[in-house]
Amino acid sequence: MTTPKQIDDGGSAFPQPFDSVIETERGRVKTVIGIDPGINGGIAWIVDGKPCVEKMPDTVKDLWELLVSITNGFVAFRGSNALMFKAYIEAVTSSPQMGVKSAFTFGQGLGRLEMALTAAGIPFERVRPQQWQKAMKCMSGGNKNVTKARAQELFPSLKITHATADALLIAEYGRRESP
Repeated sequence: MTTPKQIDDGGSAFPQPFDSVIETERGRVKTVIGIDPGINGGIAWIVDGKPCVEKMPDTVKDLWELLVSITNGFVAFRGSNALMFKAYIEAVTSSPQMGVKSAFTFGQGLGRLEMALTAAGIPFERVRPQQWQKAMKCMSGGNKNVTKARAQELFPSLKITHATADALLIAEYGRRESP
């Protein structure tokens, strides 16, 4: 593997991505991340077909540390992680049933997720629940037991919870959609 190259960027030097990493991964997403946002959601990732999952981290620091661990510390400069990682976030919004504080908290959490992904250089795409559920054959109509059962069927070796089921299915949806 080659060493990082230094560039002159108006006085600050940023490492360029490793040439061999770019060459071996060109055009292929290696790790797909699925995110069910919200305090009761989760983050799942699939690396070379191997699924992993965690409940949504409680703090911004924990979220950042999880993303760094998923990327093996390969925090991107200038979009280099686009070659290896892609995240899919469930495109959800606040609902009229939510109180003002709940809606604000939910929006803050979603913004933190998007900012952490952006800071890590991980490109992301929002995917509507109907879109990934249809593709994964688990139209839930809001019943979390439907998605939990489908996730358990697809990933029998994992302990699936309501907090992690949707994230796993979103990650699998992304894996199937990625080049």
